Amino acid sequence: MTAIRPNHAHSNSHDHLDHHSDPTLYRTPADAAIAPPEKLAYVVGFDRSARRPDALFTVDTDPLSPSYGRVVSMVEVPGLGDELHHFGWNACSSALQHVGHHRAERRYLLAPGLRSSRLHVFDTQPDPARPRLLKVIEPEELAAKAGYSRPHTLHCGPTGVFLSCLGDAEGADGPGGVALLDHTTFEVQRAWETDRGPQHLAYDVWWHLRHNIAVTSEWGTPSMIEEGLVPELLLNRAYGHALHFWELDSGTHLQRLDLGDEHQMVLELRPAHDPEAAWGFVGVVANVTDLSASVWLWHRERDSGEFSVRKVITIPAEPAEAAGLPPVLRPFGAVPPLVTDINLSVDDRWLYVSAWGTGELLQYDVSDPFRPRRTASVRLGGIVERAPHPTAPGVPLTGGPQMVELSRDGQRVYLTNSLYGAWDDQFYPQGIEPWLVKLDAETARGGLALDERFFLHGDAFHGRRIHQTRLQGGDASSDSYCFR
Repeated sequence: MTAIRPNHAHSNSHDHLDHHSDPTLYRTPADAAIAPPEKLAYVVGFDRSARRPDALFTVDTDPLSPSYGRVVSMVEVPGLGDELHHFGWNACSSALQHVGHHRAERRYLLAPGLRSSRLHVFDTQPDPARPRLLKVIEPEELAAKAGYSRPHTLHCGPTGVFLSCLGDAEGADGPGGVALLDHTTFEVQRAWETDRGPQHLAYDVWWHLRHNIAVTSEWGTPSMIEEGLVPELLLNRAYGHALHFWELDSGTHLQRLDLGDEHQMVLELRPAHDPEAAWGFVGVVANVTDLSASVWLWHRERDSGEFSVRKVITIPAEPAEAAGLPPVLRPFGAVPPLVTDINLSVDDRWLYVSAWGTGELLQYDVSDPFRPRRTASVRLGGIVERAPHPTAPGVPLTGGPQMVELSRDGQRVYLTNSLYGAWDDQFYPQGIEPWLVKLDAETARGGLALDERFFLHGDAFHGRRIHQTRLQGGDASSDSYCFR
C-alpha cells in the first residue's frame, strides 16, 4: 500500500481571487451560506419510453414570484434514450485555486446521458431562466480519448472537469473510472487515473482538495445495472462494497477500504465542506443479510495518515405483507429502506438521507460526525405506504425521496423521486409519476416541514421522470472550498 501524503501546495493565499469576478464562487463555506438564496432550480428529466427527447427544466424557486413552484422553461436534447441522470456546473468555488482556471464562471451545466454516453452542455446565460443547449459531445470521443462510457457524476476539479464513468470504452464491462474534460471547451482530455491499483467498479468521485486526496465509490458495470438490479449478483455480493482513496494530483491509487461484501452498492460521497477536514459520509444501499441500509463515515487517522471507515447510521427494513410488495421483494417479506442519496449541509452540521424504498427523508445532526443524532423525518411515497403530499392527501405518491439537494444556507431541501429507469420499474412496477417537492429545514435544533406551495407533479414535467436538481448559484453538493 502506498503511503498517503498530504499536499502542502495549497495555501491560504488569496493570489487567485482577483482573477474571478463571479460572485457565486465563494471563498469559504460561510461565504456561500450567507450569499443571496437561489431563485431558480434546474432539473433534468428523461422519457422512460425513449420516444421523446430528455430535457432540462428550469423551476422558479423565488417565493415572491408569481410563478413560484412552477416550471418556467424546458430545453430538449437532440437525441433519444439518453437518460439524463446526474449533472453539474462547469465551475464551482474550488476554481479559486485551480491553476489555469482564472476566469472561471458558474455558467454552464453539463448533463451526461447515462444510457447514451452523450454529454450535453447547456449555457445558462444571458437568461438564467431560459438555458440553451450549446453543444453535444458524442460517446465516441469519450471512448477514444478516455476509454470510458456511461458517464455518471461530474465536478469541477484542479486539472479539469472530473467525470466519473461506470463502463469501459465498449459500454458493457469495466473498469469504470474518471475522465478529465477541458475546463473551457469541455473536450475530453484523457483518463484521470495513472495507477488504478485494485479499483474496477466506479460510481462517485469527490475529494479533499487541501489534502490532495480524491475518493471514489462503487456501484457496478453497465451490464450489472442497465436492465435493473440482478438478484443473483446481489445475493452473490458482486456489487460494489468498497471506497478508494487516491492522490488527487497524480491519479495514483493509495488505499482501498472494504466495507464488507454484505454491504452492497456504496454510492454517494459527501466530504466535509471544511477545507481542513479529512472526513466524509457515504451511503450504502442494502445489507444482503437483513435488507437494512446504512451511512458510513470515512476519516483520516492522525498517527498513520491513512483512512478508516466505520458505520455510523443503520436504517432497518420494515416488515410488509408480500402481496403489497413488487415481485423482486416478495420473497423477503419486507421493504428495504434503499438509501440512494445523502447530502451534507454546507456548515457540516446536518445530514439528509433518502430512503427511496420506504419513502422517508431523514435528518440527522452530525455536529459530531462519529455520533449522528436523528432529529426529524418526513414520509413521501414509498413502495408500500405511498404517502401523499399534504396538498393532495387523496393522491398516493409513486417513487420515494431519491435525489436530495440542499440550499447553501441549509434552509431549503429539494427532493425528486426517480432513481434509474430500469430500477424504477422493478421497485415501483405501477410506474413512476414525477414529483418535485421542497421542505423547509429548521437549522437551529432540527426539523422539517413540507412547503405546501411547492409541489410539482402530474404534467409539470411533460411526461418525463425527474432525477437530480441543481440550484442557481450553487448548492450543498456542487462545491468544494479552498479557504476557511
